[in-house]
Amino acid sequence: MDSNTQTEIEAATFRRLLKHLDDNKDVQNIDLMILADFCRNCLGKWYKAAADDKGVEIDFEEARARIYGMPYSQWKEKYQAKATPEQLAAYDARQAQKGGCS
Repeated sequence: MDSNTQTEIEAATFRRLLKHLDDNKDVQNIDLMILADFCRNCLGKWYKAAADDKGVEIDFEEARARIYGMPYSQWKEKYQAKATPEQLAAYDARQAQKGGCS
């Protein structure tokens, strides 16, 4: 496989991941952090870092909006539930074990 084809496949896979997350807004960021040690905000950080590596100027809020499909503040207001005590305890345990979100 040539590098252009690989990049196209990786980009398509990333777009599908974003669509999957968008289709499953009930999956909260804290759930992702507990189970997978990353969340939508991490994806925004990684997006910005990749842009920076390519010399493309994008601020973190714009990168996050590309991940969330809308400004983060809007997504948070519409879809983010308050974390339960059980989620917070599981998150704290994960933080102690792994060191937290990437």
